[in-house]
Amino acid sequence: MTIQLEYETEIQIEVEYSQVAKIVADKVLETEKFPYEAEINLVITDNEEIKRVNQEFRDIHAPTDVLSFPMIPFEAPADYEVIEEDINSYVDPDSEEIVLGDIMISAEKVIAQAREYGHSQKREFAFLVAHSMLHLLGYDHMTAEEASVMEEKQRKVLEILGISR
Repeated sequence: MTIQLEYETEIQIEVEYSQVAKIVADKVLETEKFPYEAEINLVITDNEEIKRVNQEFRDIHAPTDVLSFPMIPFEAPADYEVIEEDINSYVDPDSEEIVLGDIMISAEKVIAQAREYGHSQKREFAFLVAHSMLHLLGYDHMTAEEASVMEEKQRKVLEILGISR
């Protein structure tokens, strides 16, 4: 697993973000039985930039905690047949890894939500990475049933890693 990481804000989170992102992303891929080597792009930014991107791509004029931009058009969550059908479209020719997509996290939201929910910044950051990785694998939370599935998968990954509230 390769994570292309950009930290593009002066706001510092109290997290070993590179290490935490890697262990969480790897564990999501393992629990979801992802059969390939993977690559993601992770940007840690501030509320102003994530608000701009949220407006541009979702027409929502407000900052959010995390944005996910999947590269693979999954027909069903974690149904990897779509990759097999056109694998060359998803492979980075330099790394020979499957490019899952981009994740953007607001450092300001990590700090604020950790305080609001009464847990560590590490736990909040890990949760956002797990949440976004599931989006990159085709999961969503538009219905109560979908949300329940995602919440359970996120909880399980964090529990396995011992990252608790």
